[in-house]
Amino acid sequence: MALMTGEQYIESIRKMNMEVYMFGKRIESPVDDPILRPSLNSVRMTYDLAQMPEYQDLMTTISPYTHERINRFTHIHQSAEDLVKKVKMQRLLGQKTASCFQRCVGMDAFNAVFSTTYETDRKYGTHYHDNFRAFMEYVQKNDLTVDGAMTDPKGDRSKAPHAQDDPDMFLHIVERRSDGIVVRGAKAHQTGVLNSHEVIVMPTQAMRAEDADYAVSFAVPMDTPGVSMIIGRQSCDTRKRENTTMDVGNSEFGGVEALTIFHDVFVPNERVFLSGEYDFAGMMVERFAGYHRQSYGGCKVGVGDVLIGAAAVAADYNGAAKASHVKDKLIEMIHLNETLYSCGIACSSEGHRTESGNYIIDLLLANVCKQNVTRFPYEIVRLAEDIAGGLVVTAPSEADFRDPKLGPIIDKYLRGSSSVSTENRLRILRLIENLALGTAAVGYRTESMHGAGSPQAQRIMISRQGNLEQKKALAKAIAHIQE
Repeated sequence: MALMTGEQYIESIRKMNMEVYMFGKRIESPVDDPILRPSLNSVRMTYDLAQMPEYQDLMTTISPYTHERINRFTHIHQSAEDLVKKVKMQRLLGQKTASCFQRCVGMDAFNAVFSTTYETDRKYGTHYHDNFRAFMEYVQKNDLTVDGAMTDPKGDRSKAPHAQDDPDMFLHIVERRSDGIVVRGAKAHQTGVLNSHEVIVMPTQAMRAEDADYAVSFAVPMDTPGVSMIIGRQSCDTRKRENTTMDVGNSEFGGVEALTIFHDVFVPNERVFLSGEYDFAGMMVERFAGYHRQSYGGCKVGVGDVLIGAAAVAADYNGAAKASHVKDKLIEMIHLNETLYSCGIACSSEGHRTESGNYIIDLLLANVCKQNVTRFPYEIVRLAEDIAGGLVVTAPSEADFRDPKLGPIIDKYLRGSSSVSTENRLRILRLIENLALGTAAVGYRTESMHGAGSPQAQRIMISRQGNLEQKKALAKAIAHIQE
């Protein structure tokens, strides 16, 4: 099958019978719901850009397995150059959507599961890698969107999976059959799962022998019986149901998260990638986290480009663009954003080949990248709000602006530069609100903190991989210390 167009992608999702709930009701047609549709449009952009000749090199590549042109989001990285192109592709999509475009998790899961299953099979004589290869080729040939599900609810963080008062706090195997396994549990914060054809489930942390039933990885279609989604609430989300484009800020694109439930879901043997080999759970988690922390050096930078541009436009519209402190704040925003991008490119350029043949990033630098992402976007947002002014959060609604009586008053008193319409000023301020505080903030500001692991998770990995003993040895050699 050739690469799908964006419209073909949307129709393929429309045909799926997913079980989706929001605001206490089942959503019969998620594709057409005004709150959910912008998130679908963001994924659509990954298909639309792949059709454009000018973006072909970034958005697509030739699969070494199917020997056909595929979307890069379904690719198994074959070189450090592939890793670099991944980051550049993510920045491009962030610039085009100013939101989370949702396919990074599946791409990162693809590459983590690919190498982990290879090494699991080598030790245990299992066939997980063959299973995954077959699944991967199916996804590539049909140009599917795949979500990656790692984060469990976790319950009491002081207790291991097997020791939880409720065993379902971590997704686990509840039955082993000759033809497959049955699983139960949930995955939280699942970005893009609503807009995916398939989901790859992975363990959420390293496991011990007592947790063997929790060391499980598999893939199932999103309309599999027993799989359901409860959509997460976002700030300003119901504005999308109003007859407004101005108040939404970014009316075309967005992201969405869900609590995804697996209630006694059957997984056939050929879709199982880990089933009790607890000593490989940690490897899968570490590799996925590394790939996903690399991703933030691309996607968040692209959205940052839009936010910086919006802040600069707001300065123009406010008549403050020539102020030295405004110029300096914009320079600082660019500096922080490009620093994040530099980290994403660096960990990619230093990537190396795994035993399975695919390429993995430099894990230390990937964790440094994400550690910076937990900080810099917050400062970029602060500076954007500083430049924009308080009207970002006090502006009247579009309904007031369109009102025959109130509109002229708003137009008179909320005008900035005389050369700019009040409407355009309000539109750029609403975009800043959306990126800093509204629905897009979920995929930019807050996700920068908690996505791909909270800050302490990166600090633990930096401690493990920082090679402090080597650094001590270097200092002792320079100081001519002999012990």
